[in-house]
Amino acid sequence: MLVKDSDLDSLVPGLPLSRRTFAGASLAAGFAAAVRPAVGQSVIQTSAEGLKAGDIAVRGGDGTPVRAYWVQPLGKGPFPTVLVVPEIFGLHEYIRDTCRRLARQGYQAIAPNLFQRQGDPSSVTSMAEILSGIVARVPDRQVLEDLDACMTWAAANGGDPGRLGITGFCWGGRIAWLYAAHNPQLKAAVAWYGRLAGEPNENTPRHPIDLVASMYAPVLGLYGGKDQGIPVADVETLREGLARAGKQAELVVYPEAGHAFHADYRPSYRPDDAADGWRRMLGWFRENGV
Repeated sequence: MLVKDSDLDSLVPGLPLSRRTFAGASLAAGFAAAVRPAVGQSVIQTSAEGLKAGDIAVRGGDGTPVRAYWVQPLGKGPFPTVLVVPEIFGLHEYIRDTCRRLARQGYQAIAPNLFQRQGDPSSVTSMAEILSGIVARVPDRQVLEDLDACMTWAAANGGDPGRLGITGFCWGGRIAWLYAAHNPQLKAAVAWYGRLAGEPNENTPRHPIDLVASMYAPVLGLYGGKDQGIPVADVETLREGLARAGKQAELVVYPEAGHAFHADYRPSYRPDDAADGWRRMLGWFRENGV
């Protein structure tokens, strides 16, 4: 989804979007409708009551107004900030709910729509088309610049720039690793089953295993022992590399979990492993100043 020049007047960076402006662009409704017949409602549903929450536009590194979901506790703050990076399915309700869960723990959480220039995953029914037609076309550099823009917006809108964290799921888990090697201001990262290795290309020139020596922030990685897309061997290779480089990191492998074990709207959800990972994530942030 591209933002047209004619839309710019209605997109005021840093302010909540109007109901009219956002109605046609929200990824949440379309994707939720698509998955519910197959897998049912999300197990966890977190109310926004008692929180500040809304849809915002943050001007990205190339000047594009990037749509995002923002939520934080009531009050002036400043609040520690967590950037939340979605899966390949984009900014849908599960990601929004995750942001609200973080806000209930005292965080300002921001989840940007990092795919909007390349397409709308909620409008695509084929997984192959989502991967090749949208996700593969998103440059890492663009993503990292958009996350930097969210960090800047957060600092000006109730967030504490000295207490910045990031977490991501699946595709977003890989991005969490990359951001830990990109932003020296980051205090901590938590990667949920993010891919660690792969063939380099123009859009994804480097992967977490290539960036071990460049990590600025400590990273907690949460992985499934039965994840068919991320071999445990990759996790162990990364673990060894981080140790050799003297980087602070913790890699946890849940032996019986597959991919997406935190995604409570999917059959892959494993409540006990998800709850343990969530507890570890909160502890990791607090131990590292987020």
